[in-house]
Amino acid sequence: MEVLFRSKDSLWYYSRLFMVPLSVIEDSNPDIDSENVKTSKKILIPGYDSVPYNLKKGDTLAELAASKNLPLDALFLLNQTKKPDQFLPNDTLLIPERVTKPFLSTNKPCCSNTLNEAISYLKRVYPFIQVSFIGKSVLGNPIHEIRIGKGSKKVHMNASFHANEWITTLTLMDLLNHYLLAITNGMSMRGITPLQLYQDIELSIVPMVNPDGVDLVIHGPPDSIRNDVLKINNGSDDFVHWKANIHGVDLNNQYPAKWEIEKGRKLPKSPAPRDYPGKNPLTEPEAIAMAELAKSTPFDCVIAFHTQGEEFYWGYEGYEPPKAEKIAQEMERLSGYKAIQYVDSHAGYKDWYIQEFKRPGFTIELGRGINPLPLSKYKEIYSRAEAIFLASLLHS
Repeated sequence: MEVLFRSKDSLWYYSRLFMVPLSVIEDSNPDIDSENVKTSKKILIPGYDSVPYNLKKGDTLAELAASKNLPLDALFLLNQTKKPDQFLPNDTLLIPERVTKPFLSTNKPCCSNTLNEAISYLKRVYPFIQVSFIGKSVLGNPIHEIRIGKGSKKVHMNASFHANEWITTLTLMDLLNHYLLAITNGMSMRGITPLQLYQDIELSIVPMVNPDGVDLVIHGPPDSIRNDVLKINNGSDDFVHWKANIHGVDLNNQYPAKWEIEKGRKLPKSPAPRDYPGKNPLTEPEAIAMAELAKSTPFDCVIAFHTQGEEFYWGYEGYEPPKAEKIAQEMERLSGYKAIQYVDSHAGYKDWYIQEFKRPGFTIELGRGINPLPLSKYKEIYSRAEAIFLASLLHS
């Protein structure tokens, strides 16, 4: 929500007026000198929408403010074009409305368009988040990164490396939405105050690593590549079990962590709906973008959300630091998922990250069943994921 600064005001006053933490108001207005704000400067207030209201005969601003549980000055601030006694019936008044519910629907699949809409909404309502592109997919779809907080500790989370695991994007974006709601509304998540986490941690999220593949699973192929993907899919127009990117390369088998072993033993020796690791490591733009992100930012911990098994993996070839075991124990305790240190698998993002940086990395296998996991299981999936989300922020 946008307001025009008045000479008698301060960002601290707006924090009190709207009951929003001062730090997130300041972070929403990074170009504003809080000690020397110019009159009529536009100020962004996070966690609010401005909603038009047509005045009715007999309405008074005081009664209207009271009915909306708002300070009267909040209405004055948002409606500076007229003096309070100049508003007439049928005039349109803007009313600040606190956002208290998640935006993202969890009743339908999350494709790249749904994700783009969600990111646009969250950026508008929570302008203290930072959104950027770390790269593009094969078909030119943006790969978004969202950052929240400015703490010295840095934690990264990602989802939808695999196309038919799009429910991980839905889960991660829902976690983000609840996290932002809790920060701006002074709420807790499982008894934990996210505002303190926001102040201590910079959280990086890449919610959809493989947008082309996700869209293929949910919507089918665009006409421009239909023949190509049908050939990779053995002529079938059923793409529900497709895991790879649009080139038919498994993005989580693309990393130089004993990649040659996976190349040798994987049955697909050419592009396929799943498991083909490519001709060489890091050939695909999506995998490259994720590697470059990790190289450019010294993350203290990375979490990759996948599906199947209600377990997670936290070690690789002995490169994991002792701290990783402590984080794993907390994740296991809070989520009920089984912690597994080693598994006979290589070339994954988590494997490469641990090998390269000797820092904690985790592959989380949400839920159990057949991919794509049904939305009927979403409530339980989200609950377990929330426990892992908070444990990683608290203990990384």
